[in-house]
Amino acid sequence: MSITKALLIIADRSEEMEAVNTVGVLRRAKIDVTVAGADGGKPVKCSQNIVPMPDTKASEGSKAFVVSGSHGTLVKQTRKHRQGHCGHLSCCPITLKSHKILLDKRLTCYPGVVEKQKEIHPVSEDRVVIDGTLITNQSPGTVFEFGLAVVEKYVGKEQAKTIGDAMLVKNCIKNYQ
Repeated sequence: MSITKALLIIADRSEEMEAVNTVGVLRRAKIDVTVAGADGGKPVKCSQNIVPMPDTKASEGSKAFVVSGSHGTLVKQTRKHRQGHCGHLSCCPITLKSHKILLDKRLTCYPGVVEKQKEIHPVSEDRVVIDGTLITNQSPGTVFEFGLAVVEKYVGKEQAKTIGDAMLVKNCIKNYQ
């Protein structure tokens, strides 16, 4: 399945590197990414005090979305969009599992929260995990792999390789299909 549009949802305390770098990778693949604020269209204060301005407020209707952040505001957005294709960055999967969302999916998360995550659900030590329509990654350091995995899955391996090569990201194109 190919996608041409995606919604990236951010909220206060989102990891800015994950949000911005994911948008950059997806837009290089010609995916039209809208950045939405979970609490509306107001500026969002991210984890390192960078304050991006979302394009819009989060709303229903996108076929694909990415969530950056690990708190309850994002849980309701996941519930609205969970029938679509989704990606969750870093610590966000632990929030979903604690709210009993996506319990049937294989995932990975930030190594610093693995023990807490394992109490709720098994977690992979892989840097990026794809389970059906859910894609997860471990940290800001794996965000390029995450973005390229999304591109590979929904646009194609050739495009992911071209983008990875142009960005000098090596050895992260895998066959996720």
